Amino acid sequence: MAKKARKIGAPKIAHVFKTYSYFRVRKSRVKKNKRNQMMNYRHYTYRVMWSEEDQEYIGLCAEFPSLSWLAEDLQKALAGILDVVRDVVVDMQKNGEALPEPLSSKSYSGKFQVRIPPERHKALAIRAAEEGISLNRYVSDKLCA
Repeated sequence: MAKKARKIGAPKIAHVFKTYSYFRVRKSRVKKNKRNQMMNYRHYTYRVMWSEEDQEYIGLCAEFPSLSWLAEDLQKALAGILDVVRDVVVDMQKNGEALPEPLSSKSYSGKFQVRIPPERHKALAIRAAEEGISLNRYVSDKLCA
């Protein structure tokens, strides 16, 4: 069976376009790379999972959410998405476009702010108090469950 690439939410495509313009990342979501040096495409975040809809494995890259690769085999799906990302990175470099920063190179403080309705905030605080833990610990446990 022929390898396939497709944009998520779009009809299946029989091949990957040579120009890759179909798979461009919006510039607003891209952070400029220092000195515009060649990015190692293997440093991006990849995931391979089974697609019930396609009855094949689908390879994805978190930093390029519009890219995917379908294959009958798990390893082929990973190899396919790696190849597509590599080609897109090379193409973007040639055109002087900024590349997305790999998630692995970002630092995280462990803090983020969530806005919720006051009633929900109160209910969560009550549940945390009933369990004898802080609201932060309670919410963290629920998010990670």
